[in-house]
Amino acid sequence: MLVVALDPPFSPVLGEDYLRIVREVDPYAQGFKVGLPLILRRGVGAVGKIKEATSRPVIADLKLADIGDVMASALGALAEQGVDAVIAHGFVGVEGSLDKLVEEAEKLGVEVIVVASMSHKGSEKYIDKHVTEIVEDSLRLGVHGLVLPATRPSLIRLARGLVGGSLRIYSPGVGHQGAQPGDALCAGADYEIVGRAITWSESPGQAARAVLEKQLERVRACRG
Repeated sequence: MLVVALDPPFSPVLGEDYLRIVREVDPYAQGFKVGLPLILRRGVGAVGKIKEATSRPVIADLKLADIGDVMASALGALAEQGVDAVIAHGFVGVEGSLDKLVEEAEKLGVEVIVVASMSHKGSEKYIDKHVTEIVEDSLRLGVHGLVLPATRPSLIRLARGLVGGSLRIYSPGVGHQGAQPGDALCAGADYEIVGRAITWSESPGQAARAVLEKQLERVRACRG
């Protein structure tokens, strides 16, 4: 239900202590998303350290968007650190790109999650025009999941209608970008990705618990 995004900068109290965040929120999180900012600051080895600190799935969010060989090479470096899943952009298309990434991921035992839309306003101008096609391509490729924004629940409902229960849906945009905990879950998402509402807190464990409680309250209200 809750995936925590480990994207610096963190709370001034925490500094760069991302492992403290992992340890404190681990009881409430179903996974961790590691983005490019943390990897650039601390190196790809940070992924391995996070894997050692938790039994939860670790998702590498580099939003891979290149030809297949380049993405497969990046995937290899992440797989060496024990990453469970990678996020790649869907707009690059299948042939010579996502197909090769998925093929390599299957060999390495890593899941692929495809971005079908993003939570910022600019996504509406380009990416969102092709959401249906990206979702259908992802379904044919047999990837693990999709990224669709909590800020646009109508797209989550659209995707859920297309994929049924075949793919997991991950939704960013909860908290600082406007969506409330539980909004995406009520629209059909499996997980909400939450970063700053937790990582900017002086007590990330308490913040994660509060988010989870709000999610549960909202889901009980919308699902009965």
